[in-house]
Amino acid sequence: MRESSSPTLSHRVEGALVGGLSLVLRVLPEPVALALGWGLGWLAGSVFRVRRATVDRNLALAFPDRDERWRKRIAGRVLPHIARESVMLLRMARMSAEDLRRRTEVAGFEAMMAATRSGKGVIIVTGHLGNWEIGGGAAAVRGLPLDVVAKVQKNPLVEERILRMRVSLGMRVIHRHQAPREVLRSLRNARAVALVADQDARSSGIFVDFFGVPASTARGPGLFAARTGSPVFLAVPERLPGLRGRYRVTFEPMDLPGHTDRDAFVEDFTRRYMNQLEAAIQRIPEQYFWVHRRWKTSPPSSAPGRGEAKEHPDE
Repeated sequence: MRESSSPTLSHRVEGALVGGLSLVLRVLPEPVALALGWGLGWLAGSVFRVRRATVDRNLALAFPDRDERWRKRIAGRVLPHIARESVMLLRMARMSAEDLRRRTEVAGFEAMMAATRSGKGVIIVTGHLGNWEIGGGAAAVRGLPLDVVAKVQKNPLVEERILRMRVSLGMRVIHRHQAPREVLRSLRNARAVALVADQDARSSGIFVDFFGVPASTARGPGLFAARTGSPVFLAVPERLPGLRGRYRVTFEPMDLPGHTDRDAFVEDFTRRYMNQLEAAIQRIPEQYFWVHRRWKTSPPSSAPGRGEAKEHPDE
């Protein structure tokens, strides 16, 4: 389920750089490689201040009651976390299923596996929290028949590398443009489908509160749940403290709305999804992807002639 395109020269250069970096990081002892990633992330975020204005603004919106010192401490850990987990992803390309099982612990997995026997499949929703690729892999290597909905990477060589990693750990990939058809097919075949749907959905999204601020959010998970009645779980893939990459993945069941009206169902479902994800982020705020402009799109105005959601230009 992937598109093929001829790589350009820039794609080949980028692919070679990623391959070379991946090789170096695999050769280094894991604590050294992860420390290197953390250090580079600290330089990017705290010295060169890459995306720091966005991180600071997001944290101010999400945690207005926390003091500036606390927000600054969390902001200083965001880029290091992202860089360190990027190192883990590069190392994960050669990770065996047994190694991934050893370095992950799961909670709520048995209930989710039991839910797949309902014949309706299982919908797994998560967010850009912790290490969501590790979360998917941890479930797949334990026997969950898992399909993941993913965006196609612009570089086909990088896309091929990521695809091989996912497939090697037992995951199947549904590219986002195929999701309306393929997700339903997977659920009918009693498979689990994972969706990461917590980023700005622009004018096509539905507005629900996220940390008390209206945020445009994808309708897809709610529409799939409304159409199929499949059980839904929120996955929280948390990185644990330590010099090596270890993780706890928690699968939390979600209660489905009782609405018979589809639009009301989707709105209520999306609100519950964001509320439950928000509660997980509250526990480990430094592991969330605050570099994304989550509140980029403003809700539509109620003023006459101004009923469209507004998308703010990138800074």
